[in-house]
Amino acid sequence: MKKVLVIASLLMFLITGLAFGEELLGFDPLNFSGEMLPAETLKAMVEEAMKVTPPKNGENYVFAFANLQRDITFSLQVEEGIKKNCEAAGVNLVIADNQLSGPTALSNAESFITRNVDFVIEFQTDVEFGPVIMQKFNEANIPVIAIDIPMPGATFFGVNNPLAGFLGGDYLGQYSIARWGLDKVKEGYLVVGALPQSGVVPAMRTEGQIAGFLGAVPDFPQDHVITFDTKNTLDYSRSQMVNVLARIPEGVPVMCTAINDQSATGIVRALQFNKRDDEGVVVGLGCDETGQEELAKEGHVFVGDSASFPERYGNYLIPAALMHLAGGELPPGIFVQHVVITPLDLCEYYPDWPCTAPEGYPEFSYEFSKDAYNNFLSELREKYPDYIQLIPEDVE
Repeated sequence: MKKVLVIASLLMFLITGLAFGEELLGFDPLNFSGEMLPAETLKAMVEEAMKVTPPKNGENYVFAFANLQRDITFSLQVEEGIKKNCEAAGVNLVIADNQLSGPTALSNAESFITRNVDFVIEFQTDVEFGPVIMQKFNEANIPVIAIDIPMPGATFFGVNNPLAGFLGGDYLGQYSIARWGLDKVKEGYLVVGALPQSGVVPAMRTEGQIAGFLGAVPDFPQDHVITFDTKNTLDYSRSQMVNVLARIPEGVPVMCTAINDQSATGIVRALQFNKRDDEGVVVGLGCDETGQEELAKEGHVFVGDSASFPERYGNYLIPAALMHLAGGELPPGIFVQHVVITPLDLCEYYPDWPCTAPEGYPEFSYEFSKDAYNNFLSELREKYPDYIQLIPEDVE
């Protein structure tokens, strides 16, 4: 099995006005491995930052993190990474739970302002509340990094949505052809669990999943592509996928992917509930602990995961926040690495889990569909000109 690693942060981005090469004590947000910096380096960053931006309380920095929802595996891994980096740097951390709710996120933002924090990391899903939240932070002169869902004026951090989505869809298509053959695949259905409430940038992930699959499967019928709203949860995704399966005839491949691993796992449970897991395959996105468990235990159905390494988010976020406070210019977008992880190589990335060869897993060499990806990026630039800074340039 050929593994494909695509490092988003090393691609050249169309970022207007970005001062490329800016760094703090060796930390360059556009060329960073994702490994946690030593505690002494983080503490030295704090010292440099305090020379430019003294703590508001006169003693120590206080950062605030508003988490997406604190019972989602991905979010918890992000939180743990942020906590670990703050502790190593000697930065105090205030944590709130946005509970997948725009109004709750707004209330949490107001609380952070009242507490006079030095920096905010926002992870909130409702794109409609982004502008009002950012207006309040701007009025309070509090800088912000927004995770995965952009907020106007905040530095974007997280998934390279076009790339991560395309990787997953591309792998799903190539896997499906290797397992069933092209003719049988074209009789089947592509099902994609989306998250429309989060706006354009996460939509690029969903569109990438579809584009990746269609790039790998020539002449796949457009009327066999089904999308549904997952609401970002396992249970809702499961219930909606049960409804979708009622529309798909038995005996054909049901090829699925979703906005994240929670939603993808809901699809797996629906396939199992309807006893159609022998004709269904799922590729996740994120490879958080939920995705890792599915790859290890349900690798015959959950066949791959476009990984985002959420446990490493804090390794980027805290140095980036300190770089900003030290007077450095952050780029509009900072992106994590992405790689397709399968049951066959899971242990190479996460040693606590085994590498397995599920029965029926086809032998094939996955190769990134570069031309189809570049065509997809061209379409995105035309469709979303206001988001050009978050769309990478072509792969050469």
